[in-house]
Formats: sequence, C-alpha cells, structure tokens
Amino acid sequence: MGNRPEELRALLDSVAKQDGDPVRVVVVGNGSPVPEVPDGVRTVELPENLGIPGGRNVGIEAFGPGGRDVDILLFLDDDGLLAHHDTAELCRRAFAADPELGIISFRIADPETGGTQRRHVPRLRAADPMRSSRVTTFLGGANAVRTRVFADAGVLPDAFFYAHEETDLAWRALDAGWMIDYRSDMVLYHPTTAPSRHAVYHRMVARNRVWLARRNLPAPLVPLYLGVWMLLTLLRRPSRPALKAWFGGFREGWATPCGPRRPMKWRTVWRLTRLGRPPVI
Repeated sequence: MGNRPEELRALLDSVAKQDGDPVRVVVVGNGSPVPEVPDGVRTVELPENLGIPGGRNVGIEAFGPGGRDVDILLFLDDDGLLAHHDTAELCRRAFAADPELGIISFRIADPETGGTQRRHVPRLRAADPMRSSRVTTFLGGANAVRTRVFADAGVLPDAFFYAHEETDLAWRALDAGWMIDYRSDMVLYHPTTAPSRHAVYHRMVARNRVWLARRNLPAPLVPLYLGVWMLLTLLRRPSRPALKAWFGGFREGWATPCGPRRPMKWRTVWRLTRLGRPPVI
C-alpha cells in the first residue's frame, strides 16, 4: 500500500540476491503509488485498493493469463524479506522433484528472535515450526505456487478482500489433485504482529469463513464447520466490540453472495482428514 518503502526495498534486495536464474518481480500498488524500486522491477498501480486477493490476482495476470508465462510464482508481503539466498532454488528443486506439489508455504520467522508464531504454522499440530510436512492450507504472504494450479483451481477469490482467501484456494487446489507442503527451510523474515491489528479483522474473519464453507464444503459439513468455529470463537472470549463485529460478519456471510458454489469431493474431505485437518476445524 506504499507505506513501507524501506521494507519493500529490503525485500526486493533479498529477492535480487537469490541463487540461480534471476527472479522476475512485479510490485503491485494496491490503491496507492509504488515507491521507487530498482531497475528491472515492474510495477502496477491500481486506482483503488482491491484487497489482498484482488491485488495478488493482478500480480498473477502480470505474467500472462493465469500466470502462464512462468512456471512458479512467489507471493511475498512487502514488510518481509527472504532470509536465505537459496529459497528460489529450493522452490525450483521441490517442484521439479514432486509433480503433485502445487503450493509451498514458507516458514515466517521474526527477524529479531528467529521465532515463528503458532498461527504461522499451517497445521493443527503446530508446536514444532521446524518440522516440514504436507499441509492443507498455506500462508498468503510467504508462498510459492505452481502456475498450473491456477489453471485447474482458479485464482484467489477477489470478494474476500482479507482473510481466508488462501484456504479457499488451497481447498480447490487439493480438490483438483494438487498437494501443499510447509517447508521450514524456506524462511521469510517478518516482524511479529497480531492479525487483530486490522480494523476489519473480526468482521472479515467471520464473513469469509461463512463464504468459505458455503463455496467449498459438502452440504452436511457446512453447519458442522461453522458451529465448531463459533464455539472456538466464544471459548477465546473476545471483547464485546470484537464479538459484536464477529457476529455481524457471520450474519453478513449468510446474507450476501459468496460466489460460485463448487463443493469438494468426499475423497477430498478424506484427503484433508488424512493430512491431519478434516474440514470441520
């Protein structure tokens, strides 16, 4: 959004230092001008903020329809930077070695402490962030996607604006037969933050979770999934304003269009279950 020029420059420098073939870079100004960037970096400035998925979809299209001009796309938040010089090369090797691999989720680590927040490990058993594994979702601002995934599963859901857009794509990718890996050796440094720093957090999280279920889950699982998440939200005892915003978003999720409904196959439900996260939580 143009408000972190120093962090953006550090990120671009870390990308330029990657081993192997140079990484082509596009910076999307999401409703704002793009700060000065190094020569060779392409920029796209949008007249309005399209939200996280909308902005990333513009970045995908910068490499041809569905990103088809390249084999792999990295998505990196502008306040992060790649910790090591071999991340791009590790991505190339991982995708080349595993034809079923569609998405890689990087490990996010605090640059000061090296620690990884539990919420940044995309699995239920998150106590050990140094353990790589197959997973059922990925981190939106620190990942690599094989562009064939977009041809099979579609791009990110623009209307979500913020929250759960990665899980929506992950479920569709898994339903199309792709796999997702969490790799602890591919590291993006990013300051420790709380998602609730965003004013729209509680409303968007609730609304988009309803949309996620309505779009992707077999009908019998929709009330079960949403009931579990309502219970978990209440057990976390949010403040009264936060809870009010959450229930407002929950109602909005039912009252507004969620986009096309394409329920996943029951064999995908079983695949998610075998990977450790059945689509009820």
